[in-house]
Amino acid sequence: MLHALSTSVPSPRQFTYPFCYDVDPLAEAASEELQHYIATTGLMSTEKGCGKMFGVLVVEYKDEEGALQRGFLAAYSGLLGGRNDWQYFVPPVFDAQQPDGHFKRTEREISAINREISAIEHDPQYLQSVAQHEETMKRLQAEVEAFKVEVDAAKARRDARRKSGEPLSEEEQAEMVRESQFMKAELRRRRKVMEQAESAFHNPHATLLKSLQRKRKQMSDELQRWLFAAYRMLNAEGEERDLIDIFREYTHAMPPAGAGDCCAPKLLQYAYQHRLRPVCMAEFWWGESPASEIRHHLHYYPACRSKCLPILTHMLKGLDVAPNPLAQKRHTAEPRVLYADEYILVVDKPAGMLSVPGKADDSASVSVEEYFANNSKLKIQNSKFLKAAHRLDMDTSGLLVLARTEQAYVELQRQFASRETVKRYEAVLSGVPKHIVGGYGIPAVAIANSCSNLSFSGQGLRQECRSLLRLEPFAIQFARYSSGSISLPLIADINDRPRQRVDMEHGKPALTLYNIVEVRAADANTAVAYTTKKADKSLTLVHLYPKTGRTHQLRVHCAHPQGLACPILGDPLYGTERADRMYLHAAELTFRHPITGEPMHFLSPSGF
Repeated sequence: MLHALSTSVPSPRQFTYPFCYDVDPLAEAASEELQHYIATTGLMSTEKGCGKMFGVLVVEYKDEEGALQRGFLAAYSGLLGGRNDWQYFVPPVFDAQQPDGHFKRTEREISAINREISAIEHDPQYLQSVAQHEETMKRLQAEVEAFKVEVDAAKARRDARRKSGEPLSEEEQAEMVRESQFMKAELRRRRKVMEQAESAFHNPHATLLKSLQRKRKQMSDELQRWLFAAYRMLNAEGEERDLIDIFREYTHAMPPAGAGDCCAPKLLQYAYQHRLRPVCMAEFWWGESPASEIRHHLHYYPACRSKCLPILTHMLKGLDVAPNPLAQKRHTAEPRVLYADEYILVVDKPAGMLSVPGKADDSASVSVEEYFANNSKLKIQNSKFLKAAHRLDMDTSGLLVLARTEQAYVELQRQFASRETVKRYEAVLSGVPKHIVGGYGIPAVAIANSCSNLSFSGQGLRQECRSLLRLEPFAIQFARYSSGSISLPLIADINDRPRQRVDMEHGKPALTLYNIVEVRAADANTAVAYTTKKADKSLTLVHLYPKTGRTHQLRVHCAHPQGLACPILGDPLYGTERADRMYLHAAELTFRHPITGEPMHFLSPSGF
């Protein structure tokens, strides 16, 4: 399980903060060893479908002679090819896959119940009985609804007669009371008949089905609790706690499915059990991205939060862990005021600044709201109200509108919610969308590659290539082929917040229009301008027009394989390349003044 690591790279002073980190060179060296093993053994051929998350943990230990040595451990998340016993990797914290173990035996019993339930649900006699019952209930419900209409109509006639102003005789009044009482009683009777018909349905198949469903749920719940109790997690102080106890303290809820089977808990558990001192760690993705998530081959990722945050909070006790980078004070440029009156404030927000006060990890960063609320020069006499009418991600720069009164806030919120506002963003993408085609059927990526191969001996040739890629009239009519729309429904990734994922069944509709403006060759000058290291592929400047306002919508739509398949440069969640910032900017915004109704239009060029 413990693998040699031959490198002169020094050990870091503190252990990796697993939820936000730059990969330590030592962990990167271990990762490259593991990647070489995966590539040369064909290990991933056993995994059907998409890729897999792998992790490494560099450890220190003393050999038989007492000399300090270093090595690394390797792990994969969940199962690999349906197995959890691959020799190169650490074992699971708890092995639930033993054929004769309690988990598998109970799982087989639950599977048998599932087959019984399925047999009943597909039995022709049961289906016919259910269909007849449903038809009866629909008929009775329709009769009740129709009589309810008669009751309401009769009441309306009586009310109209009483309000007509004409005198009512005692006989007429008595008749109206009798009619009302009779119709109310009749309505109650018909509803009672419907209730009796529902309760009288005692199909033996249905009774058995409900009994089996209750038994299945009880067995599943008990098995899940048994499994979570079997995962007893260690920490560097020697303390041991099961998953139920850990999650009860940190989330006041039961652990989610799969808790304890991610890379980091497996690696740390094995290290503690074998008296190995953790030094640093890293996790990377190997293979194709899942259909719902955005994962990039060989890209490093932090540990997930929903499953691993409570577990690792416990397991890291006793280690000298590096501080959370997100909790450190951020130094960003100041927001620039573009417009201000007594009702609204329009500002140009810098990248790295929150729109509204943050929670937890973001608490160290001053938000735009807090910045202006504490700026005495911008305060209005007797007014303490200041709220952002919409939001920009912390890493996104650009136009942001704040309301200075409750009335203005409500109206601006309404405009954004009803999509009456018009927004345009500018972004730089890592790479070139492969499905985009330029003039004369030339793929955009081919144009970019041709330009990158040219020898730029002078500005003239460089400008010629720029003209080819820009939308100039005498060049290729690239614009005709570079616009489109992306419609991918989004939902929060409950296992890895704040990430969002695509969910065709349960996701909220999300629509983005786009226009490719320019494809830039990845020459040395471009790399200096955009990234902290030389890029190895072309970059694309794109304009984005969100028609809905889902969380991370533009970022996911750019990065997802069914979107533009090119992440925004510097995107810390969905991207592949580090940069000095995330290259997404809210450049244009149109709305109506919340009080005067006057059209308001603002521009803030990104300079990308």
